[in-house]
Formats: sequence, C-alpha cells, structure tokens
Amino acid sequence: MTRVKKGVNALKNRRNTLKKTKGYRFGRANKERAANEALVHAGKYAFAHRKDKKNDFRRLWNVRISATLKSNGTSYSKFIHTLKTKKVDLDRKVLAGLAQNNPETFTRLLQKIS
Repeated sequence: MTRVKKGVNALKNRRNTLKKTKGYRFGRANKERAANEALVHAGKYAFAHRKDKKNDFRRLWNVRISATLKSNGTSYSKFIHTLKTKKVDLDRKVLAGLAQNNPETFTRLLQKIS
C-alpha cells in the first residue's frame, strides 16, 4: 500500500476547528486539543438547550394566558379544559399571542366558549 501523507488535511482540519473556536477564552481558542473538546461540549449544550427552549416558551405562554384569565375572573385549568371539551384547536402559542396583543379578541373567545 502506498504511503499517504496527510499534512494538508490535518492542517485544514486544525484551521477549521480553530476558526470555529474563535472568541473562546484561554487555550480553548488556540490549542487544538482543548478546542476540539470545547466544540464537542458546545455541541452537546446547543442540542440540549434547543430542547429546553421549547419548555421555556411553553411556560411563558402559560403564564401570559393565565395572567389574562385572572383579570377576566377564571383560571387557566378551567379555560384549557373548556377549550378541549368544545374542541377548539388553538395552541398555547396562539392563545398567548391573542392574550398579549389582542386582549379584546381573547375576551370575546373566552365569552364564546363559556
């Protein structure tokens, strides 16, 4: 088998890794091994936090809906239960948007399903 010198590829990989870690602190920005490890951890955190973001927004929507419902004299759980029994297919994102941006529309919806 012929000998393959991989200097060009190794340099390319190293250069790409160090480009990705630009702005990292200490040796993680310019030492190859530390940079690789930092990228692996960054990828793990990015994946996990994309999942966490969905939970965070759902919590925020629940709080926004609940705050508007309290001012209208009902509770979040009763409202969601009523929506399900009346088969109204509006998700929490849309409901929170209505509650925040169009409270009069949200109030009309609340009166219609009650």
